[in-house]
Amino acid sequence: MSTLTTRMEQKSSETDLWRRVLGTDRFLTWSFGGSIVLFLATIVLSIFDSRLVTGVPVWVKPMKFAISITLYTGTLAWLLSYVEGHPRLVRWIGGLTALGFLVEIVGIFVQAARGVGSHFNVGTPFDAAIFSLMGTFVMVIWVMNIATAVLLMRQKMDNQPFAWALRLGLVVTAVGAILGFLMTSPTPDQLSAMQAGDVVTVMGAHSVGVEDGGPGLPFVGWSTEGGDIRPAHFVGLHALQIIPLLGIFVNRRTSRRLSNGRRTALVVTGGLGYLGLILLLLWQALRAQPLIAPDGLTLAALAGLVAVVSLVGTAVFLKK
Repeated sequence: MSTLTTRMEQKSSETDLWRRVLGTDRFLTWSFGGSIVLFLATIVLSIFDSRLVTGVPVWVKPMKFAISITLYTGTLAWLLSYVEGHPRLVRWIGGLTALGFLVEIVGIFVQAARGVGSHFNVGTPFDAAIFSLMGTFVMVIWVMNIATAVLLMRQKMDNQPFAWALRLGLVVTAVGAILGFLMTSPTPDQLSAMQAGDVVTVMGAHSVGVEDGGPGLPFVGWSTEGGDIRPAHFVGLHALQIIPLLGIFVNRRTSRRLSNGRRTALVVTGGLGYLGLILLLLWQALRAQPLIAPDGLTLAALAGLVAVVSLVGTAVFLKK
C-alpha cells in the first residue's frame, strides 16, 4: 500500500511540475518547445554540414544554445509559477525573456548558416549589427531575471528553505550571466591592432592568454591551453537549476530532523558556496589558467572553499 501511495505521489509531483513549466506563460512555453525543435534540427544539420567556424563544427554553437534556452525557459516558467498576485508582470517577464532568446537564437542560426561566427564578429556592418542586437537582448533577459528575483523576494512562502533556494538560484544566475560581458572586451592584441589603425574583425574572446579556436574540451570547446571565461559563465547560468534542486533535496532529506531556520541556513550556505565556485573559476580563467590544469594556488583556494562550506554546513546540521 505504501509503495502504491509513493508512486501516486511521484506521478502527482511530475504532473504538477509539467503543469507549472508549460502552463505559466505561453511565450515561455513556445520558447521551451521551439528550442527543443531547434536542437533536433542542429543534429540533422550537423550530419550534412561539415564546415568549421573557429575550428569548431558550425552547428555546435546553435546546438549548445538550443539546449541552454530549453533549460532556462523551462526553469524560469517553473519559478514564475510561484509568483502570486502579479499576472501582468509575469506575462511581461515571460514575453520579454522569450523575445530575447528568439533574437539571440535567430542571430546564431543566421550566422551559422552563413558559415561565420555570431559572437565577437564585427567583420562587416551586418555582422556587427547582429552581435550588437544579441547583446542588447541578452541584457533584456538579464533584467527579467532580476525582476523575477525581486518578485520572489517579496513573495511570502511558508517553505522558507525552498523560497530561498529559488531566490538564490536567480541571484547567482544573474552573477553568472553578467560574466558573459567580460568576454566582449577587446583583448590586448585587438587593442593594439585598433591603436595601430588596423581593421579589427573580431572584438572580444572566450579565452584568456591564448587565441580562440585552439585546442579545447570536447563539445564545450573550453580552452585546454589558456584561461577560459566560459566555465564560470556556464556554472553560473546553471545555478538556476542547481540551487533550487539543493533546496528540494534539503527539504526532503532533513525536514524531520531540522527546523525551518536550520534548513534555510543549509540552503544559504550551499548557495553562497556555489557563488564562491563561480568566482573561483573566473579567477582561474583571468590568470590564463586552463580549467583542467589548475595550479597549487587554485587547488588550495578550492580546498579552502570546500572546507568552509563543509564546516558551516556541518555546524548548522549538528547544532542543538
